[in-house]
Amino acid sequence: MRTTLDTPYLDARADALSFALGLPPLDALAVLPVERAGLTVELRLLGASHQVIAGPLSETVACLPAGAGPLPGRASASLPADAARPAWAYEFTAATAAHADAAAFARAVETVRARLADRGDALTGDFPGSEHAVTALAVEDTDIGIGWRTWHAYPQTREIVMTRSRLVRPS
Repeated sequence: MRTTLDTPYLDARADALSFALGLPPLDALAVLPVERAGLTVELRLLGASHQVIAGPLSETVACLPAGAGPLPGRASASLPADAARPAWAYEFTAATAAHADAAAFARAVETVRARLADRGDALTGDFPGSEHAVTALAVEDTDIGIGWRTWHAYPQTREIVMTRSRLVRPS
């Protein structure tokens, strides 16, 4: 699903992103629920990037208030079992690609848009004010659980932050 977001573009630089686990649902501009592995994975576009809620997990990558941690290259967590669900392991990675010129950046953004265009398990948000100000999320099936990928495009700096997350089923 592709949508044009009715909000000013807030993220000006990739290095302004923060990472948090366990936040409650934040106000979202667009939401796409996707069923996978017995869980609802809720892809949420925020005015300041994204939030994914997958069963017991809430992952937020956004411009967050003071006190939130910076965006790590890697993170992991264990989600203990309770009466309603088994334990899961969570893995997160992030990388930033800097593009040398505006044309290379535009091609990279268009590649992401094209890859996700007809998928019912992907959400792409176009921010007004810049043709290539985009945040995109997509669910990714894995043989050991469920996952999702995100892309955050920053036209001002020609950077794209890419994240990959997985919830791994207990063995």
